[in-house]
Amino acid sequence: MPLPNAPTRRPNNPGTRQADKKANNELLLKGILCSLIGLGVLLSPYFITSPGMQGIVAKASLVGWFALVLGVAFIGLYVRRRMTASVKP
Repeated sequence: MPLPNAPTRRPNNPGTRQADKKANNELLLKGILCSLIGLGVLLSPYFITSPGMQGIVAKASLVGWFALVLGVAFIGLYVRRRMTASVKP
């Protein structure tokens, strides 16, 4: 016996709207925090006075760029969700 088709729309009730709003807010928070961590890792070698520690943090620049790009992607996804939610009737 084949499986039934997946639903195409979620029910529009207060529970699902609240869950969507919470998920969107968490996505924005993750995006902001990832971006701040990425900026912190990328900018901190300029403010650290110890040359040894400066070198260690400078070698982690790839991690900083990854966190920054991931944070910007999360923020972009949040903006896209908000824009598509406002377009729906």
